[in-house]
Amino acid sequence: MVLARLVNLTKENNDLNSSGLEDFDESNLTSRDTGVVQAIMDEGLTVFTFDGLKRLLGLHQEKLSRIIDRLEDEGVLEKVPEGYRVTAKGHAIIPRPLSSTQIPMPIVQSLLPRDIDLESIVSQLKGRWFGKLRWLGYSKNDDGVVLKWIAEEDGFQIDAKFTDNYLSIDSKVGENGQASEAVKAAHLLLGHVSRSYAVPRRRGQIASPIVFYSIGDFA
Repeated sequence: MVLARLVNLTKENNDLNSSGLEDFDESNLTSRDTGVVQAIMDEGLTVFTFDGLKRLLGLHQEKLSRIIDRLEDEGVLEKVPEGYRVTAKGHAIIPRPLSSTQIPMPIVQSLLPRDIDLESIVSQLKGRWFGKLRWLGYSKNDDGVVLKWIAEEDGFQIDAKFTDNYLSIDSKVGENGQASEAVKAAHLLLGHVSRSYAVPRRRGQIASPIVFYSIGDFA
């Protein structure tokens, strides 16, 4: 699913280059290099890891390493303590992709207790693996933070969005992906979120509602 996206992004980038992206004429970047950056932008990733990007794109490690090196040399990507991120230059010279990503499948929506430390919960989840979920990276803006994981073998991605005291967990399932495994992974992740805080409820206190969406038959 992700390789097809990279091919489409690369094709779109070629079309956009023909309309005049002079900055690339004097650089060593290839259309595949810029397609990689567009895939990162398509996911809205603020910070990502090498291994996470490799899983997202399905590229061979050595090939992706060469691409990352070129993007760093051109000042499009930079190394940060948690992985990599697109620089201001990268955002300025590389157009955002025109294609839309897969429509997310909502699995869980939940209110979180108001007296928890949300930053602490997010920090406990960042960079960790859960079951089949392998860490990809995260995006952060004024609305909140979205943590992202990938399950390569089962062909799905899990996005957990935290905004104030609200959590939503969505999945993007590929053509041959297993939706039932995505639902199980989302519930597993929710369990880790719940265990990251232990606030005993007072007598008469109403539990925060959790909404589980019915996705159909996952047998």
